[in-house]
Amino acid sequence: MAFALGGSSSTAILASRSLSSPSPRHFLPLLSLTPAHGNGKKSIGSIRIQGKKGRPQVQCNVATEINTAEQAVNISKESQRPVYPFAAIVGQDEMKLCLLLNVIDPKIGGVMIMGDRGTGKSTTVRSLVDLLPEIRVVFGDPYNSDPEDPESMGIEVRESLGKGEQLSVVMTKINMVDLPLGATEDRVCGTIDIEKALTEGVKAFEPGLLAKANRGILYVDEVNLLDDHLVDVLLDSAASGWNTVEREGISISHPARFILIGSGNPEEGELRPQLLDRFGMHAQVGTVRDAELRVKIVEERARFDQNPKEFRESYKAEQEKLQQQISSARSSLSSVQIDQDLKVKISRVCAELNVDGLRGDIVTNRAAKALAALKGRDKVAAEDIATVIPNCLRHRLRKDPLESIDSGLLVIEKFYEVFS
Repeated sequence: MAFALGGSSSTAILASRSLSSPSPRHFLPLLSLTPAHGNGKKSIGSIRIQGKKGRPQVQCNVATEINTAEQAVNISKESQRPVYPFAAIVGQDEMKLCLLLNVIDPKIGGVMIMGDRGTGKSTTVRSLVDLLPEIRVVFGDPYNSDPEDPESMGIEVRESLGKGEQLSVVMTKINMVDLPLGATEDRVCGTIDIEKALTEGVKAFEPGLLAKANRGILYVDEVNLLDDHLVDVLLDSAASGWNTVEREGISISHPARFILIGSGNPEEGELRPQLLDRFGMHAQVGTVRDAELRVKIVEERARFDQNPKEFRESYKAEQEKLQQQISSARSSLSSVQIDQDLKVKISRVCAELNVDGLRGDIVTNRAAKALAALKGRDKVAAEDIATVIPNCLRHRLRKDPLESIDSGLLVIEKFYEVFS
């Protein structure tokens, strides 16, 4: 349907989107439809359109009340494609642990998952959606701004706070954004809002995927096939935590702090070393060789495909238990301590392995603390470090073409040599 905006100087046509998709954005403009026979004016939000007398008045209340928005989001969630439960993933413990630790402490810096095709990499990452905890965000803000942390606030929210305005705050789940290989740089970074430019004649910024991923997860499947210009954009944002856009007369910066998760098959090409170093942890996934486990995986997948709703219900208790574990670990993370002696030994391992930079030391300390919090302890033990250190350092070692031993085993050997 279309509405004509009549005026003395110009006429614009505003076409509404199809309502076939149950997006919250489509539900909000149709919250109250009240026919009337008043002065012959039609109003849509703040836009008023002159009409002939006697025609019904259509009034759409676009006051975005928080409870109504939440109802629309719930309707949207019910119609979404069912996701395979995280608790139902058989095997692949290393990959699952790395993902959980990053949810507990997003500052670890993400996960790079490399392995054979058909080993459940994408399925596992997307199943993480159900376990993601809730965070406080400013309602209606496109950057998911934190009402208490100025570092993750958009410009508009900062200006509102500066004026002393009261912010509407809601609880929402951490967002997971897929970055497709065919995405354009405009769609990733954001660009000029063409609709506003044509209808209102003003320059306005239309946020991209990096804005949507702020304080959330950015997932890139087949990351080793990503175009170089998009890799450069990701490197810039991952390094600074901010995305700066300079184009079409627009200059804007917004927060872009996200957990970067990538997956790929090493047979299809190597990843650029600069991007590989940005991933906090590296998980290697192999094909399950045990015949009984393979049969179990096939049977579970068949059950899910036959009746997804019933299958998800059968794992509901395990999923809720995992959610509680993550929530408890996130709240106790700040109180977890690591001894000075263990910190020195971690740095010794990194130094003796000739790891470039200090990112390996920082990530290993963070990951060990997150694992201790997941286990319900307030102090890091050597076994926690032994579990996470191969994933934190494996991808940071310099490649030796004559070396036949796996880099993860090199890290483990050095760990036991230093810690013994």
